[in-house]
Amino acid sequence: MNEDYYEILGVSRDASADEIKKAYRKLSRKLHPDIAGKETEEEFKKVTVAYDTLSNPEKRRAYDMGGANPLGGMGGSPFGFGDIFETFFGAAGYGGPTPRGRRGKDMLTAVELNLNEIAFGVEKELTLDTYIRCGTCNGSCCAPGTAPKTCTACNGAGAVRMQQRTILGNVMTTAPCHTCEGYGNVITTPCVDCNANGRVRTKRNIKVDIPAGVENGTRIRLTNQAEVGPGGGPAGDLYVEVREQRHPVFTRFGNDLVATVTIPFTAAVLGTQINLETLDGPRTLTVESGAQPFDEIVLPSHGITYLHRATRGDLKVKLNIETPRHLSEEEKELVRQLAKLRGEDNFEATPEHASSGFFATLKEKFANL
Repeated sequence: MNEDYYEILGVSRDASADEIKKAYRKLSRKLHPDIAGKETEEEFKKVTVAYDTLSNPEKRRAYDMGGANPLGGMGGSPFGFGDIFETFFGAAGYGGPTPRGRRGKDMLTAVELNLNEIAFGVEKELTLDTYIRCGTCNGSCCAPGTAPKTCTACNGAGAVRMQQRTILGNVMTTAPCHTCEGYGNVITTPCVDCNANGRVRTKRNIKVDIPAGVENGTRIRLTNQAEVGPGGGPAGDLYVEVREQRHPVFTRFGNDLVATVTIPFTAAVLGTQINLETLDGPRTLTVESGAQPFDEIVLPSHGITYLHRATRGDLKVKLNIETPRHLSEEEKELVRQLAKLRGEDNFEATPEHASSGFFATLKEKFANL
């Protein structure tokens, strides 16, 4: 004798589609063999076939007219138990469970370098506050000697699939398994040191080689040197940003260095020697007599090393000639005598051509920086 499908689902004969669906979901959660045990398998089959008939308007109409299973009872159902299980709890068409180990986040840190370190390269040791793999469980999230167990709610698929009836027909939907949160397994004995996270936070020292010639703002990528991901997943990448400290004497222009040295006008007239501490040690520079403002003394290969090359830029020393603002009468008289000797005591200023005057020279000097 065929059982009444409405009684099996516990709904009235005028129950709506939503009421039938809710009743089926409630019973399937209660009777599913993976949840309630093998002894409920037959009951679950009955519930499944009843729902398959009553959730289909055509099948329900035929069932109501005949008062019995229009397909000839339980044996004539087009859905076997395995099909129903696959439909609602299987992994067909699903990408599989979500791995517990996920990639860690990338990190950005900064390192300050002085000009010497940038010119010649340097190895720096950095201290990072970051996540490392848990040493107790080695990232497994489980207590030592244990392992995750396959989730019985989804059979390790990490998701459950459900068939929903819409105006477009049957639609299969997939949702993460709530029991295992989509992982496909359950940790029954979690690691207490990392709280089943597979990683712990700590401070870690790391050495980074800064090549000679890096620019201010350059970011150096260190693969897999950032934080370890949740579940002991692979580490992210560490980016080290170079920040160039201001030098008290030299200004950097590309790979050249520029310094300005102020000398008195008498030294410019007579010539002199000046001592300058460079990146390569002390150097003596010769200022020829008759030096002019913005004249330039070049020390080849005393600048910044070109990145990934053996050559270096130049050090350019520009002269700033200081004219005294205050002279004693005796000093003024000496200057007058010099002007008279040079025939410059009654000179007339003559405008120079725009391409060869003082400001043109000044513009050219700055353009070459």
